[in-house]
Amino acid sequence: MTSYRQIEANRRNALKSTGPKTEAGKHSSRCNAVRHGLTAGTVIGALEDAEDYKAFEAAIIADYDAQSAVERELVLRLASILWRLRRATTMETGLFEIQAQNLRDYWQNCRVAPKSHDVIHTLIRPGDSTSLYGVSDSEVSDSPLGVVEFARCFLRLANLPNFALDRLSRYEATLWRQADRLLCALEILDRRKPQERASRVRRDS
Repeated sequence: MTSYRQIEANRRNALKSTGPKTEAGKHSSRCNAVRHGLTAGTVIGALEDAEDYKAFEAAIIADYDAQSAVERELVLRLASILWRLRRATTMETGLFEIQAQNLRDYWQNCRVAPKSHDVIHTLIRPGDSTSLYGVSDSEVSDSPLGVVEFARCFLRLANLPNFALDRLSRYEATLWRQADRLLCALEILDRRKPQERASRVRRDS
């Protein structure tokens, strides 16, 4: 049994604990109070904001009239999966942006330096600003990529040795299957509600 002196010692020690003082410690403990749903297992702390996820989760919960613990868990799981689907879209966008930047860097490297102009002047038609690589100065810019360039990015992604685009597609398909099963389960539970209400009314009367 805990003695009175031990209890008092514990209280004194608790007063000394004021929480994290550094910014890193405060950032790390920011999500300590998050206990509902699957936030801790869904949000990547270094890349995503737990508050954004909580708002997203609240919006999904608002769409359903969860009247049991089972329904609530299904809705929370659905929110987690839909969040991951949004993340998959973000990852796909990021992959294309990386390839687009690689393509722009390639174009920049292919541009002919001004001092080399005299050396290769005979290889380029007069008045033509196209370099030996077939890339004009006007093409090298930060403007959005055209259809052909976008297709080139896709082909590069599709042919990467790590099959990044294919893996992402399979990941997304798996999530959609899980979401479909959850939506079906929630629909079945929702259809039962009028019968359950009628049954409760009969029991109460």
